[in-house]
Amino acid sequence: MRPVPVLMYHHINPHKGDMVTVTPEVFAGQMEFIHRNGIRTLNLDELLDIMQGGLVLKEKAVAVTFDDGWLDNYIYAFPALVKYNIKAAIFLVTDRVESASLSCGEVPLSVPRHEEAKRLIQEREDRRVVLDWKLVREMKEGGTLEFYSHTKSHARCNEIDERNLSDELAGSKHLLENRLGIPCPYLCWPYGKYNDTAVEAAKQAGYKALFTTKHGVVKAGDNPFGIKRIVVKDSVSWFKKRMFIYTNTMLSGLYLGIKSK
Repeated sequence: MRPVPVLMYHHINPHKGDMVTVTPEVFAGQMEFIHRNGIRTLNLDELLDIMQGGLVLKEKAVAVTFDDGWLDNYIYAFPALVKYNIKAAIFLVTDRVESASLSCGEVPLSVPRHEEAKRLIQEREDRRVVLDWKLVREMKEGGTLEFYSHTKSHARCNEIDERNLSDELAGSKHLLENRLGIPCPYLCWPYGKYNDTAVEAAKQAGYKALFTTKHGVVKAGDNPFGIKRIVVKDSVSWFKKRMFIYTNTMLSGLYLGIKSK
């Protein structure tokens, strides 16, 4: 079976060259490429099923993920996902979503750069840069978007004690399940920071798979508690080349082997 690249996005907005940002035009071009080339997009249940050997695909496939739950995912990414019928998962920081939901208002016409967004969060102005529950439900109702945990507070999970770990992991899981009425079996580590204690705490909380920032693709038999992903660059041409490489068993193995040296 072909390997499956799990794509990692953060911001989708017009601030070209900003940290962890893909511009809307490029993102739409990347999603169009997936659609036009018949690349299957997987939900995370399907991805886990592939890893465990229950689902075997002949066609090329990819999983699309977003970290943090930025408001620009709704403004700029959501329309392209709907247009091209792309399945995707967004990992939410639940404290931020709760804070963003405390006040009502119109969705802003523009969003700030990454550093300004972080400052606004520190000042409890989450509603200006983060998804609220109303928008999350609207996106979920479209049928192709899923929402899972990125912890409660975006904590570095390799630096906190077991009690706080339980709160970050189990607390965010329970809140998502209560707010959305569906199970939350998946977690993505903030900053890619975790250790053996954190993995055990996640298992105890009931997570079935854990997503990292480690570079690589998914294959049958891989460890679901250490899922690798591909950071997506702000380039359609880069994307086309990497999709060709990462969905090919031989080429992905050679390329990732060279990258790891």
